This record gives sequence, C-alpha cells and structure tokens, in this order.
Amino acid sequence: MIFDTHAHYDDKQFDSDRDALLNSMEALGVGTIVNVGASLEGCRKAIELAAEYPFIYAAVGVHPDDVGDLNEDTFAKLKTWCQEDKVVAVGEIGLDYYWDTQSHDMQKKWFIRQLELARELELPVNIHSRDASEDTFQIMKEHGNGLEGIIHCFSGSKELAVEYVKLGFHIGVGGVVTFKNGKKLKQVVEAVPLEKIVLETDCPYLAPEPYRGKRNHSGYIKYVAEEIARIKQVTYEEVVAQTEINARKLYMKTAAEELINNGKGGNSIEIVK
Repeated sequence: MIFDTHAHYDDKQFDSDRDALLNSMEALGVGTIVNVGASLEGCRKAIELAAEYPFIYAAVGVHPDDVGDLNEDTFAKLKTWCQEDKVVAVGEIGLDYYWDTQSHDMQKKWFIRQLELARELELPVNIHSRDASEDTFQIMKEHGNGLEGIIHCFSGSKELAVEYVKLGFHIGVGGVVTFKNGKKLKQVVEAVPLEKIVLETDCPYLAPEPYRGKRNHSGYIKYVAEEIARIKQVTYEEVVAQTEINARKLYMKTAAEELINNGKGGNSIEIVK
C-alpha cells in the first residue's frame, strides 16, 4: 500500500474533517503515513496523532523557519520527544534561504545540532532545503556521515540527487513531479534508482495535478506514483510496492523485512532489498 513519508495533518487546514479524512485512507490505498513536525507545537501534535491512529507515525524536529524557538531547554524537550513510541525520524530539519526568517548562522547551528541528535538516538533524518542547496549539501557531507534519511521535496539538480544517493540518502518525490513545469524533478526521477525514491505529499501543500492549488492529502499520492511509473517505464504497482519497502527500510527496519519476506508487499514483482 501507499506509504506517505511526509505529511502535516496537524495543520489547521484539516481541522474541519481530519478524523473523517484519516479514516478514509485505507479505502484510498494508503497504508502508512509519517506526520512530520516542523515547529515545537507541530511536534507535539504529530506525537498525539501517532498515538491516536495506528497507521500514523511521527517525525520530530524543528524547521529552519522556527529554530528561533530552540534553546537548551527546548532542545532537551525535543530529545525527549524523539524517544517517544512511534517517533521514527528527526525532521523536518535543514536550511531555508527563501523565507529567511532566521539568520543563516542560526539555521546552520540548529541543523547541525539536530543531525547530531539523530546520530545519538540512531534515527533517520528528514531534510528540508530551499534555496540553500550548496550549504545543505556541505553540512550533510560534514555532519551527516553514517546517517540515513530523506531529502524532502527535492528541488535540486539530477546531479545533486545522485550525490545524495551516494551519501546513502533517499529522494522524496511529491506533487511537483506531475506539474508541467516540473521538468527538473522528472529528470531527477529518471536519474535516481527506484529503490532510492520515496513518496510524499507535504500535505496540505503541493497537491499534484489534477488537484494543483487545492488542499493536498495522502489519497492524491497515487498521481505521483503514476507519473514516476511513466518516467521509469514500470508499473504503478511496482512503484507503490518498492517505495513502501524503501520507506519501511528507513523508518521501520523490522517491518520492512517482514514485508519483503511475506509476499514482497503483496505484489508479484521483484523488490530490491
């Protein structure tokens, strides 16, 4: 089933119908969702959602726009949250030079601290990078050794994507790949092996065609998988099965092995382990 590696169901855009929407996910072919924290409050809500819904897991981290809220006390709280049940990653963390709400030095400081936290707790990371490709990659080379994770909402070149794959990271692909002006991401999908791609929505943002501009949700991820299948010249079922294995290998290693050993995700195709 579809594994959405990056969602924000704590967002206020879901306040009116959150429970009904989430309870429809199985019927929409969605089996697992990771709700990703961005602010301290978002992290708390992500943990609450994971506790309420069996198919939701949480990632805990502070987005570069919100690192001004971090100090030694709040960072200690973040570390405690990272050790909660069903927290499977540190994220989303990184650099954002587009909005520039925090100084670059402040962003780098807390990005590195959160990478170190992930290493200490042996958790994968979920990386945000916007208009900061060079600095993000440099920090990942210097401080990301031995870590695994996802480069979320990847917007760089295919050459940079290949370099991240060499470092051991997966590329997060969402709705942008379906856009007519998403040529660069389509090239990335073509260049990166399917076993290094994961599906994501970033909902409620970045809805794919034909829902571009609308509120996004995990049920729309099928359009992303269909476009990846077209680019890679494989079946839709292969994309869904392989990306589910990829995500579970990152976030839930034991569950991934069970999925591989018990029928390859329910599809009669070859899954790359």
